Amino acid sequence: MSADRFHTIVTTVENKPGVLARVAGLFSRRGFNIESLAVAPTDDDKFSRITFTVDVESAPLEQVVKQLNKLINVVEIRELSPDQAISRELMLVTVSVDADNRKELMAVVEDWQAYVLSENPTQIMLSFSARTERLNEFEEILRPFGIAEIQRTGRVALPSLD
Repeated sequence: MSADRFHTIVTTVENKPGVLARVAGLFSRRGFNIESLAVAPTDDDKFSRITFTVDVESAPLEQVVKQLNKLINVVEIRELSPDQAISRELMLVTVSVDADNRKELMAVVEDWQAYVLSENPTQIMLSFSARTERLNEFEEILRPFGIAEIQRTGRVALPSLD
């Protein structure tokens, strides 16, 4: 899968009930594929920020932006191509451990610079933030230990300072 196949669109929207549903409905009705979605308030509580990672093979990017511009609650749209953005995703994962593999798992945690959030004798909960590709690699390394539960946030992004 080509990294430039996915583009990030950052929208500022009015922070009102139903806005996210209208935006997501627009994507659904048009058959646009959302690879990732993250929503959070901004520093101004009248607005929220919606960050989409869209599969540009499912629809031309210009069409996605054009359709978003038609929504009344959308205040601003910014397109961030892969070479113009710094993006990260957060993973919380609970991994099974026992006395035999705890030391090995902790070496992986240290090597990957993940964080231990909680632990008991049979499980360790970790936090790891990185590019999506790196999270995928980390997840694969954890699989042999036994992933009890996993949650990923979806990508968030800002324009690169370069």
